[in-house]
Amino acid sequence: MNKTAMKIAKKSLLEGFRLMATAKAMTEVYEENFKFVSKYVHATSRGHEAIQLAAGMQLLPQDYVAPYYRDDALLLGIGMQPYDLMLQLMAKRDDPFSGGRTYYAHPSLKDDDKPKIPHQSSATGMQAIPTTGVAMGIQYKEQQGLAEDFGGKDPVVICSLGDASVTEGEVAEALQMAALKQFPIIYLVQDNGWDISANAAETRAQNAAEYAAGFKGIEVESIDGSDFAASYDTLRKVIRKVRQERRPFLVHATVPLLNHHTSGVRKEWYRDDLEEAAERDPYPVLRDKLVNEEVATEKALQKIEADARTLVTEHFERAKAAEDPKPEDLYTHDFAPTPITEERGEREPAGGTPTVMVDSALFAVEELMRKHKECLLYGQDVGGRLGGVFREAATLAQKFGDDRVFNTPIQEAFIVGSTVGMSATGLKPIVEVQFADYIWPGLNQLFTEVSRSCYLSNGKWPVSSIIRVPIGAYGSGGPYHSSSVESVVTNIRGVKIAYPSTGADLKGLLKSAYYDPNPVVIFEHKGLYWSKMKGTEAAKTIMPDEDYVIPFGKARVALQANPEQIEAGDSLAVITYGMGVHWALNAAKAYPGQVEVIDLRTLSPVDEEAMYDAARRHNKVLVVTEEPVHNTFAQSLAARIQEKCFEHLDAPVRTIGSENMPAIPLNEVLERAMVLSMEQVQEAIGEVLAY
Repeated sequence: MNKTAMKIAKKSLLEGFRLMATAKAMTEVYEENFKFVSKYVHATSRGHEAIQLAAGMQLLPQDYVAPYYRDDALLLGIGMQPYDLMLQLMAKRDDPFSGGRTYYAHPSLKDDDKPKIPHQSSATGMQAIPTTGVAMGIQYKEQQGLAEDFGGKDPVVICSLGDASVTEGEVAEALQMAALKQFPIIYLVQDNGWDISANAAETRAQNAAEYAAGFKGIEVESIDGSDFAASYDTLRKVIRKVRQERRPFLVHATVPLLNHHTSGVRKEWYRDDLEEAAERDPYPVLRDKLVNEEVATEKALQKIEADARTLVTEHFERAKAAEDPKPEDLYTHDFAPTPITEERGEREPAGGTPTVMVDSALFAVEELMRKHKECLLYGQDVGGRLGGVFREAATLAQKFGDDRVFNTPIQEAFIVGSTVGMSATGLKPIVEVQFADYIWPGLNQLFTEVSRSCYLSNGKWPVSSIIRVPIGAYGSGGPYHSSSVESVVTNIRGVKIAYPSTGADLKGLLKSAYYDPNPVVIFEHKGLYWSKMKGTEAAKTIMPDEDYVIPFGKARVALQANPEQIEAGDSLAVITYGMGVHWALNAAKAYPGQVEVIDLRTLSPVDEEAMYDAARRHNKVLVVTEEPVHNTFAQSLAARIQEKCFEHLDAPVRTIGSENMPAIPLNEVLERAMVLSMEQVQEAIGEVLAY
């Protein structure tokens, strides 16, 4: 080793020991104050410190890292102070990660001088997809000439995982994409041999290194993660390769777990290997190395230890005295502010002719992609060969290239969750789940990662993405291509939801969704795409201009009632969305002038004032949905109307929808029997009017 390398190594060894002593002191102080700190569940890095510090100390501000819940030493390694971590430990108002909203060592960070940490949940292994999305975003920016020049120090991404989490299916999706596309990412797996009380022999067929070897294109390194010097050296080489060669690695580090699984699950309750684990403690290994190789004297090390203990104690007392969140803090950062607050642009340009709804979406995406290089589209079968199973992406790959419009594997979780990472790199992904029936594998990512990122990062990391979902029954699609799922998705707070019924609204809402910094799900009814179903001609509209946008939470009146009949008390309001609008418009023909149809257009936020105003003017309300009616979003609308407008109502608010069966059958006779029809809406209007 030359003198320069030796000098760097000595400096790194001493800094590693200082930080390891700090992490150890934190664990000790937490245990000494167990009754106080155990109010909120936490875990510590004790036993894992060497590999964590070896990683954290070598990251640069342009890098991204996804620590997992045991990674407090890694956070020290990137420059966080014990006080910062303790503010989160105690859920204090000034917790720099979440403002007291989430657990210890669940960081989100956007400091200029440190690696970036997008929000991630504590659902073990779930961070693999969003973090791989970060690497995908970095690669995309490099391909498109959007990346900043870091002088040969191109960003790397580290995704930290416990070995037990690698058995999760979503980790496999992440590894598959990283291997397939060759993303610049390092999966750092810390293997302590335990899940909670289940050990490795009970829970896995192979370790992470053996597992990853099956993914062609991921290079694997296995190391003793309790040896700081060896870990530092290995990670230095791997990080250098990823910076230069832009390809994925998995580093499998074996470590002992020396502290509790968490403060709520004590090691003494189930562990039978505590003495063996203690023999692999990384702290005395590094300490002995420093003395034996004359890097530092015993006296110098004792001072480092004493200083670390003093620092940790002082920071602990400061954190205890820090302010708790205020009740009003609960209500901030559920969404980032959107610039689209009013309808703008021209909805019906002169000289236009009605076009089918699918073209409105296609033109909207094309206009966005021409204007914004940060915009890209991916999902199943949207690439050049097909352009989407409904041709909703036709010609886009030919116009913008395979790097901007591309197919993914059948991985709904990756499609949805990767948008978190793509957004974190400054991109605006538009992704597609091929059918609403296929959204279920993506719900974990939508609920756990996408919807909560802005709120739990205290506003630092809103997820700016659009998730397009073809929905609804059409053409004997059967049980796997016909479902309506809005009641499930509307129960996910932190996501905006559109469900347009016309081409103009689809284009305007899609444009608004692009400029909105929050995640948006757009339900697009398959039966309205081409207006081939009888009675859906009104879905065809003149193509709005390029600047047309519609604010979310603003309904439209699709049909007005006559003022005379409203005054006479002989009218009714239909509250609906999607296909329900067309059933209502056609059903209303049997009651000239008596029916007002309110098209909600967006389900979250929903235009409550439009509903309440209609209820107060007409005194009778029918809510129409395509979903099987029990326990639905539509019934929740009816309940809200009943609660807010009770004294104005002349009849109970009625809700109608499809039959309450588990799935839509394939046979067209059975499908017609199950799915709501215009005739049933017409009959229900008559019954409510006659009440």
